[in-house]
Amino acid sequence: MESEPYTSAPAPLPARSREVARALAAAGIPGRVRELAESARTAAEAASALRCEVGAIANSLVFLSGDQPVLVLTSGRHKVDTAALAARWERPALRRATPEQVREATGQAIGGVAPVGHPSRLPTVVDEALTEYPRVWAAAGTPHTVFPTTAEELLHLTGGLLLPVGPTP
Repeated sequence: MESEPYTSAPAPLPARSREVARALAAAGIPGRVRELAESARTAAEAASALRCEVGAIANSLVFLSGDQPVLVLTSGRHKVDTAALAARWERPALRRATPEQVREATGQAIGGVAPVGHPSRLPTVVDEALTEYPRVWAAAGTPHTVFPTTAEELLHLTGGLLLPVGPTP
């Protein structure tokens, strides 16, 4: 029998991951936060550690729209077309947040940003491509913690909007 790629360590989760676990429980989401033995800082690292397709990784990317931080949960298989997404979302231009702006908006560091557990809810888009996977994995507050979920659950958790995030066909 092959071992699971995450630990079920009796040690408590990091503080940021406990906040995410509380948010999941409060929303009635059954996925539990898991600590990985390997880093999941990038979609490729997460997919390797979880033994899943890179597209099933829900990257949490923070952008600024005007001066407002916004969250884009994108499939790990492609990049965000910021101009196309801003037009679809009917928002001012999107520009990538700095690491300091990400931490200020989410309380979490790049490479471990979760869809929830932030000081306040961010306007959010969930990538349509995530609906193609019965299970997706999202970061849980640190580069070593993740939780299983679905696109539908991500929409429920974040109050987000389902949109394509890639270029206009």
